[in-house]
Amino acid sequence: MNLEASICQENTPVRDDSIGPYTYDEFIEAARRFHGSPAPGLILGGYMMEEARKHLPEGTLFDAISETSWCLPDAVQMLTLCSTGNGWLRVKNLGVYALSLYDKYTGEGVRIRVDPEKLKDWPETESWFFKRRPKHEQDSVKLHAEIRQAGASFCSIEAVQIKPEAMIKRSKGGITTCPICGDAYPGSFGAICRSCQGESPYASRDAGLKASTAKLPEGLKVVPVDEAEGKTAVHDMTRIVPGESKGPEFRKDHDFTAHDICRLQMIGKNHIYVDEGDIPEGEWVHENEAARTFGRIMAGDGICPDGEPKEGKVTLLAEHDGILVSDLEMMNRFNLVPDVMVAARKSGTLVKEGTRIAGTRAIPLYLSRENFSRAVSALNGDPLFKVLPLQRKKVGILITGDEVFNGLIDDKFESVITAKVQALGCEVVRSVIKPDNREEIRDAALFLMKEGCDLLITTAGMSVDPDDVTRHGLVDAGVSDLLYGAPVLPGTMLLLAKAGKARVIGVPACALFFKTTSLDLVLPKVIAGQDITRSDLAALADGGYCMECKVCTFPKCPFGK
Repeated sequence: MNLEASICQENTPVRDDSIGPYTYDEFIEAARRFHGSPAPGLILGGYMMEEARKHLPEGTLFDAISETSWCLPDAVQMLTLCSTGNGWLRVKNLGVYALSLYDKYTGEGVRIRVDPEKLKDWPETESWFFKRRPKHEQDSVKLHAEIRQAGASFCSIEAVQIKPEAMIKRSKGGITTCPICGDAYPGSFGAICRSCQGESPYASRDAGLKASTAKLPEGLKVVPVDEAEGKTAVHDMTRIVPGESKGPEFRKDHDFTAHDICRLQMIGKNHIYVDEGDIPEGEWVHENEAARTFGRIMAGDGICPDGEPKEGKVTLLAEHDGILVSDLEMMNRFNLVPDVMVAARKSGTLVKEGTRIAGTRAIPLYLSRENFSRAVSALNGDPLFKVLPLQRKKVGILITGDEVFNGLIDDKFESVITAKVQALGCEVVRSVIKPDNREEIRDAALFLMKEGCDLLITTAGMSVDPDDVTRHGLVDAGVSDLLYGAPVLPGTMLLLAKAGKARVIGVPACALFFKTTSLDLVLPKVIAGQDITRSDLAALADGGYCMECKVCTFPKCPFGK
């Protein structure tokens, strides 16, 4: 007896076991045709779908979100007009067997999920759901009988409000052609198609395997170096003295004389390029023109090019002290265009006025107009780089600890914090010492904010001891957006928060012993007014383990990078 027959011959439960417009038996047959088999997850999904629909006001035009890619989306597509094809069904694979139906205009809806607590009364279903036995050891007939009998009673349902950004209708946007393989694809995917970005599922595909070759204009001629006299340099020519210097020996548009032939040979030139006006106009962009254009577009507030291109490259400089902020998605999109590049210091780095922060260029001597246009298109929106200036914060220091308050030990924190904030152009306007008392810490924090401090730095009291109540006192003082803990060593017990327009940093006690901690990574960003999220803190883990060198060279070291 096959599975479908076994399922259909089970005793019909007393409850109505229909699924939408189908009787149970009809749904089993429809599931076999649509899904390939009447999988338990699909049948369960059918009951979930219909139960969720009952909780929507009659006549609601709804969209759907499935939190798994397994079976559940097919149940939605079998029973509604929502599908992945028309975009009314979105699969957000969170790995949870849950489904939401919501008003497509207001975002108000319901979410239904399989509730592990409610599975305990259904042993075969619970075993299947948690994969406690291999498939061949499962009692499929009993499993289907339990699902048929239980319907959606395995599930819990709640009201939800969908985020506005999750309701935005998908759009392909403009369609463009990949410069590498020639396939048409949505331009929003990047400067080249996703296959050529390395996401192709195919082991071999000739079009996608073609290497990007830097072709040269047909009108560009090559002549022996002994015929260079009277010719004009098409590009900067570099001279390298190992360990001493590297720079242009000849600049673009230099007119060669007989005396230059020896110099050309000395830098290893046996042939040179010559442009005698035969390069097709409009089809190619010289490396200098490309670099000049890229640098101009990339430079945002606080960034300027370091003069004209040199050796085909433009260097970008910081115009003032501050925090370098880079659009990493845009940078990646630009670097995916064939034959162009940009490299930069790590986003979030504290930079000084005049610091070189990035360099960009075309890789070949002449860039095709097509790739030049793609590179420029990749730099749409805001500039690629900007430097957020350091703000002159009025700093209040709140030092906590019974041992310091009672004079058992001398305070060392004030001098440490003062030196760090003054080095960043800020002023300490008030410093107070309080015991490990929640109410007194609260009152001191409120006092410092009333005194006009727009940056409050608290010290110690951040650990797990019962006396460590600093963060509790700050919460009592009304701070918001509190983030506690960072994946950085030393300095894990870091605290970040806001108090109105003021910012709050809680510094763990380890900052007294270690010269460099998590405080040094976040302090410049806070002073520059940069919002720091939990994701930003999580990203500090890569490079967030200090090597505790005997001689600290921070920031000229890997810490925080």
